[in-house]
Amino acid sequence: MAEELFYNTPEEVETAVNAVYLSFKGATWSELIVRLDAHTDWGYGRGSRSILSNVQGFTSIDEMNDYWVNFYSIIRNANIVILNTKENEKISTAQVERFVAEVRFLRALAYYHLVRNYGAVPLRTENNLKERDLVKSPVTDIYTFIREDLEYAETYLPETPSKSGKPGIYAAKTLLADVYLTLGEYANARDKADEVIKSNKYTLVSVTSADDLRANVFGPDLITSSEEIFYIKYTRQVGFGNWILWVLNHEASGHFNFGGAYAHYSDATNIFFVNWDENDLRKRLWDNIDFGLGATTMVCGKYADTEAVDRSTGAGNDLPLMRYPDALLIYAEASCMAANGPTAEGMEMLNQVHRRAYGIDPETVSSIDFKVGEYDALSFQDLVLQERAYEFIFEGKRWYDLKRTGKANEIIGEAKKVTIPEKAYLWPIPSSELNYNQALDPKNDQNPGY
Repeated sequence: MAEELFYNTPEEVETAVNAVYLSFKGATWSELIVRLDAHTDWGYGRGSRSILSNVQGFTSIDEMNDYWVNFYSIIRNANIVILNTKENEKISTAQVERFVAEVRFLRALAYYHLVRNYGAVPLRTENNLKERDLVKSPVTDIYTFIREDLEYAETYLPETPSKSGKPGIYAAKTLLADVYLTLGEYANARDKADEVIKSNKYTLVSVTSADDLRANVFGPDLITSSEEIFYIKYTRQVGFGNWILWVLNHEASGHFNFGGAYAHYSDATNIFFVNWDENDLRKRLWDNIDFGLGATTMVCGKYADTEAVDRSTGAGNDLPLMRYPDALLIYAEASCMAANGPTAEGMEMLNQVHRRAYGIDPETVSSIDFKVGEYDALSFQDLVLQERAYEFIFEGKRWYDLKRTGKANEIIGEAKKVTIPEKAYLWPIPSSELNYNQALDPKNDQNPGY
C-alpha cells in the first residue's frame, strides 16, 4: 500500500503534512473571508454577491459548496497523515508527535469553520477514514473534538514554528482561546489568551500613518512581523498569490496594478462608517470610489501590492488568520465576562489595540484611552466587539462575533434595515454531500429553511 511505502522517514511525512496546506492556497480562503464579511453591518457584495449583503440565506444549496469541499479536503488529508505516521527506526516519538500536532491543528481549524457555518456535520476522523456514510454529529461533539485536537497541538507543537506559515504552540493556544470564547467559557478563554500574551513572543507593530499600517502589518513584502501568530502565506508567483486583492480592489485606488473586481465594498452613509472616528488610521484604509453605486461608495485598500505579477493570483500579501490583536481582544472580552465587569488588565489590552490604531505607542497611556469606571459588563463587551470590528475588517471575524453574542439581528438590522431569518444563521448542506453520503436524508438532515 502507498502508506507502507511513503510514511517511513521524517522527510516523507513532512511532504505529506505540507500537502495539507495546499487546500489553503488558491481563492477559497480569500473568498471565504470576503463572503463572511458581506454578512456584516458594514459589508456589501456587488452583482451576484449582493445576495450576501442582506443576510437572508441562499437561493441555492450549492452556493457555498466550495467551502464544504475545502474544509473536508483539509480534514481528509490531515486524517491520512495521522493514520499513517507511526514511530519506526527512522521516525522518533517526538517527530511523530510534532507532525501529528501540526495536522491536528489544521484539522481543528477546518472543523471550527465548518461547525460555525453549517452546525452539525459528519465527524470524519482517522478512525473512520474509509467510511463513506456518516450521520451528522451534534455540535457539542464537534466542539469536543476541536478542543481535543487543539489541546494535543498545544502540547506537542514547537514553541517557535519550524518556518513562517507553520503553527507553533501559541497558534494552538490562540485558536483554543477563540473556541472557548465562542462557547462562552470565558475564564478558559481569558487564561488561554493570557498564556499567549505572557509568552512575550508578540508585540503590536507600531505605526504612525495608514500607509505604515498597510505596509508594515499587511504589506506584500513582509516575511513575518512581531504580531503574526498564524497566517496563510502567499508570494508573488502566478498561482501562489493572494486572491483577495483582485476581489476587493478598484483600479482607481492605485493599490493593485491589475485593477480588480471591486466585488465587495461599503458605504460612507452606513451607521458603522458614520460613527467611526476619522482619526482612526484603520478607517483611512478605505478609498471613496464611485464605480456606479453612488458617490458614498467605499472600497477597502487594506491589502495592497503595486508590484503583483499576475492579474488575480500573483499578489504577495499574506492572509492573517490570527494576529496578536486576537489574543489581546479575546483577553479583554473574556476577562470582563468572567468577572461580570471590565478589569484593569482587560481594559489595558483593549487600549493597546486602540492606541496603535491612532498611531500612538501601544504601551503608553494616552488621552484616547477608555476607562474602566465608565463601563459595565455588557457595555464593555460591546466596546470590545466594536474594536474587533474595526481591527479585523476583511479578516472574516465580524459575522462570527455577532452570531456568538446573539447581536447579529440587532446590529446588522439597524445598519442595513433588514431582519435576519433563522435560516440565514447556517449555510445549507451542499448536494455533493447529500448525494455522496447515504447516511444523510436530504429532507431531514438539511439545515432548516433549505
